[in-house]
Amino acid sequence: MEPVIECRNLTHRYGRRKIYENLSFDVPEGRILGLLGKNGTGKTTTINILSGYLEPQAGECRIFGENIRTMSPLTRRRIGLLLEGHVQYQFLSIEQIERFYAAFYPAWNRDAYYGLMEKLQVAPGQRIARMSCGQRSQVALGLILAQNADLLVLDDFSMGLDPGYRRLFVDYLRDFAKAEGKTVFLTSHIIQDMERLIDDCIIMDYGRILVQQPVAELLATFRRYTFPAADDAALPQGDGIYHPAVWKGRGELYSFASPDEIRDRLTRAGIACGELRWETLNLEDAFIGLTGKY
Repeated sequence: MEPVIECRNLTHRYGRRKIYENLSFDVPEGRILGLLGKNGTGKTTTINILSGYLEPQAGECRIFGENIRTMSPLTRRRIGLLLEGHVQYQFLSIEQIERFYAAFYPAWNRDAYYGLMEKLQVAPGQRIARMSCGQRSQVALGLILAQNADLLVLDDFSMGLDPGYRRLFVDYLRDFAKAEGKTVFLTSHIIQDMERLIDDCIIMDYGRILVQQPVAELLATFRRYTFPAADDAALPQGDGIYHPAVWKGRGELYSFASPDEIRDRLTRAGIACGELRWETLNLEDAFIGLTGKY
């Protein structure tokens, strides 16, 4: 399957601060991929590079096989981009803004827009200015879906949405993308939403990618291990072990390694592990296990 997005050796800095160096990844066609990382790790920088608003200091990005710096207008029309979760023309009604936007997009899919508005239970004549912040964000998201783009790029799509609206849109977006064969690249700080939505994830740390793989595979293979340990115990480091720590006589570490491999590593470090325990994790806990709590 040909990748829709190809990024090779991206390097970018703001002044002396390095965001990342030689960052490379692909986004396969028809998949929903979530970019996860702590604040300041380069998520929005990556979105801005993909949208052509920011030129990386080194490296190249291609979308649908074209370099983003020289992309043709016809190819750009295949991309739906959301950088802000709010509608600009708030004096218009639900119906008026749909007609306004439809004039700019030849492949406009009004059913995608009105399907979401129906779930919001808003009347076509309701003015956007009189809607809640979360409802206005949903209008913006509906307008993006109605563009009927082959690739959707959404930066922090859940900003300003309460849990009910987030769940509504996550389910609607996933059903829409799968039914229509869309490719989606998105970021969000609400990782619980991402677990329900995405097929694949990229987890970034400062300056590098820690993981890029299907979410189901990550959650099936990444574990938290706990075991008795003295507070001054020298726990094994590196080589597939993440964030080992001891707190009040209890050791903890995260790893993709099997229980037998971890038991062997602990034994070689001089730590008795007869009470070694392990558990698989949800996506938020796996994210913290890979990136650390702080």
